[in-house]
Amino acid sequence: MKRIPLFLAGTLVVIWLLLNGEVSLFALGFGVLLSGVLVVSIARLRPVRPHLRNLHLAVPILGTLLVDILQSNVAVARIVLGLERKREVHSGFLDIPLELTDPHGLAILAMIVTSTPGTAWAGIESDGKVLRLHVLDLKDADDWILFFKKHYEQPLLRIFQ
Repeated sequence: MKRIPLFLAGTLVVIWLLLNGEVSLFALGFGVLLSGVLVVSIARLRPVRPHLRNLHLAVPILGTLLVDILQSNVAVARIVLGLERKREVHSGFLDIPLELTDPHGLAILAMIVTSTPGTAWAGIESDGKVLRLHVLDLKDADDWILFFKKHYEQPLLRIFQ
């Protein structure tokens, strides 16, 4: 049998106790039983487990993401409010070649893209090797691709592959 993810089981027990509104021996016992059944059932539905390496690299990715979210919010607000009158804003699609193939890494990459205003995950090729991305303010496609690969894909590669 596969290893039971204790953090998930514990989190489910805590959620059960919060939803139940009481901390009693019965509620705790039922929460442990319920979380055990749910965790084992979910594990069967998820055959691919993440293999995390270099998890410490998640901290710089998170820092870069937070800065990008702040900068993107300001940039998108300027565009929406019409404050970018000195230059023309060009939106467009980018095809970014991917080296990342791990489904968990791709899921994190999708969350990064969708959490940053001004970008949208438009699709991925069926072979998983090209990401199509929509960018609201596309100044230089090559610079954008290099930034994306350096700050997001490369660290995720080192974490997941």
